[in-house]
Order: sequence, then structure tokens, then C-alpha cells
Amino acid sequence: MKNETVKTGMKIGAVVGGILFLAFGVMAGFYFGSYGTLFILQKLMGGTVEPTLFVRAAIVVGIGVGIAASATVSIVTGGLLGTVMGFVVSAPRIMQEKKAAAAAAKA
Repeated sequence: MKNETVKTGMKIGAVVGGILFLAFGVMAGFYFGSYGTLFILQKLMGGTVEPTLFVRAAIVVGIGVGIAASATVSIVTGGLLGTVMGFVVSAPRIMQEKKAAAAAAKA
């Protein structure tokens, strides 16, 4: 990527995604990670899950995975949206440079 506007947009989008993750994503990752782990353990154990040390440790790991997945989605989505915005912002300048290069080639 030679275009600095696109790179800057990607970085700004990733930072905004990270900030949105800190504002909204931590709680969602916590909730879905623990719920998903309990759901999987219930299916593996064939019924209700007793609060043993293994189950609690598995839930803690599931919460960590849920938070990491939520952070990844937030930051990557923000970076992608920032990249798109960088392309949109830099499109008129690129078109102007192409027209100038075509005019110079004709002359």
C-alpha cells in the first residue's frame, strides 16, 4: 500500500475499534465467553454442570477467549472500515493525478 491516506485511515480505524471494544466489547466478551463455555460443558457432561474446580477453570479460560475474540473483531472491523474511508478520501486526489498524467502524456 503506497497510499499514506489509506494507511492512516486504517490506523485511525483500528484505534477507534479498540476504543469501542473497551467501551462495549469487554462486557460482551465476558458474557458470551462464559455462556458459551457453560453451554459446551453442559453438552459434554450430558446435563447440569456442577461448580467444580475444573468447571470454574474452564469458564475462566472461556471468558479469556471471549474477550480476545471480541477485541479481535472490534479492532479488525475498525481497521477495515478505516481502510475503506481512506480509499474514499484519497479517491479524488488519485483521479486528479491520473488526469494530470494523461494530459502530460498527450502533450
